[in-house]
Amino acid sequence: MGIKFIHKDCDPVLAEDKTLPYTTYLVEYLQDGMTHFDIVMSNKKADIFDHYWDNYRSDFKNMTQTQGKINPKLWGNTVSEKKKRK
Repeated sequence: MGIKFIHKDCDPVLAEDKTLPYTTYLVEYLQDGMTHFDIVMSNKKADIFDHYWDNYRSDFKNMTQTQGKINPKLWGNTVSEKKKRK
């Protein structure tokens, strides 16, 4: 699967959203001397680390799990309305 970006260059407060999947992480890194935050999702935490380490090396600062509580398989699915029978 690799990694999926939920929010790029976002406010870290978004990581407190409990409707995120529990496999999402808030990643902190430096770019051009400024701190940036991404919220990313992956089946393996190592995939996220590898991506950011390969791209930012010493500018990679921190990776913490978000407050998400939703099963990743159910996240993003919408419930469709049932048609009324005559």
